[in-house]
Amino acid sequence: MLDIKLIRENPDLVRKAIATKHGDDVLDQLLVQDRDRRLIIQRVEVLKNKRNTVSEEVARLKRAKEPAEDVIAEMKIVSDEIAALDTRLRELGVSIGTLSDSIPNIVHSSVPEGEDAAGNVEVKRYAPTNDSHWFEKKEGLDHLALGEKYQLFDFKRGAKVAAAGFPVYTGRGAALERALINFMLDTHAHTHGYEEVFPPFFVNADSLRGTGNLPKFGDQVYYMPEDQLYAIPTAEVPITNLFRDEVLSREKLPIKYCAYSACFRREAGSYGRDTRGFLRVHQFNKVELVKFAHPETSWEEHEKLTRDAEHILELLEIPYRRLLLCSGDTGFSSAKTYDLEVWAPIEGKWLEASSCSNFESFQARRANIRFREDPKSKPEFIHTLNGSGLATSRLMVALLENYQQKDGTIKMPATLQPYLRFNVIE
Repeated sequence: MLDIKLIRENPDLVRKAIATKHGDDVLDQLLVQDRDRRLIIQRVEVLKNKRNTVSEEVARLKRAKEPAEDVIAEMKIVSDEIAALDTRLRELGVSIGTLSDSIPNIVHSSVPEGEDAAGNVEVKRYAPTNDSHWFEKKEGLDHLALGEKYQLFDFKRGAKVAAAGFPVYTGRGAALERALINFMLDTHAHTHGYEEVFPPFFVNADSLRGTGNLPKFGDQVYYMPEDQLYAIPTAEVPITNLFRDEVLSREKLPIKYCAYSACFRREAGSYGRDTRGFLRVHQFNKVELVKFAHPETSWEEHEKLTRDAEHILELLEIPYRRLLLCSGDTGFSSAKTYDLEVWAPIEGKWLEASSCSNFESFQARRANIRFREDPKSKPEFIHTLNGSGLATSRLMVALLENYQQKDGTIKMPATLQPYLRFNVIE
């Protein structure tokens, strides 16, 4: 959520943000309601002062045993108008809050302008052997064929017991998935200095609103109306909301959490896209990184968070590239986002495995997460950041395809072997 003062004083900047991120154009409506609300507040203050004056006059008349009926009738008229205006203020408050919730964050000045993914900028590329020929389409079995050959996962039975897009990992596939998760958690906790947490997989509406998933992306989440709970689309949601409506102290910052969770996304509107295997699923596993940072250091923390995610790929020797998303492809809540895409040589394409974002105070304002510089200072909104560190579904595709040997076997990365009871899938 943007500061209403910023919206009021910089309408052109906000209007550009709405257009850039393809949002609903509610700015004029919001500004009118904000103006009306401020005028009503002024009117209520005038009426309350008048009511106080009239009330004192009634008391004086009664002490003097003089008639007070006319003054009492005047006070009732004033009180009735105050009550009506208070009701209107509550209505405007709700409406302004709803309109504000639909306005996206303003992108950072370093974000390139662009309408869609075509405007994203590649800022880095990594190959395990610095071989530029690595990024070419190669012959071999894709991840689906490898999974079937070695019985690593079963999409058909997953669809039978749940629905399409809910995979079942089997045998060495299940062991490999577990090894990836444990390896990433250990690296982030022991090497990168994050505190590990294990959050709930279901959250309430306030939590989703705090991170910006509601109301805009309500069609993307699974909802249980009987309990008024939502399956999490990412661990970012419960972890960010751990400090909702709290005031933190400066000396605790930055706070760094890593967490494993299953993630659930309806992927509404994905029809017609490539949905084979792990390329687009409704349930997947992910290790998430979340930071609560001081506004003065949040951009430094953003670079560090992105490097922490990249370090995982480098330890696994998975080829990847870092993209700086353009304004039109940057998410609703984000001020700046880097995407990490892994190279799948049999698919012959880049697959997004991580998004690392700085939301500045946008989420914190929605979730009311603040900090104090010192015990006597006024609370300020904190900056929140998060990144996938990483999502396993597309990482699994890249790992299987990059580690496929000429004889058809799949060698396991050296860094994963301590987590496995096998070094080769054959």
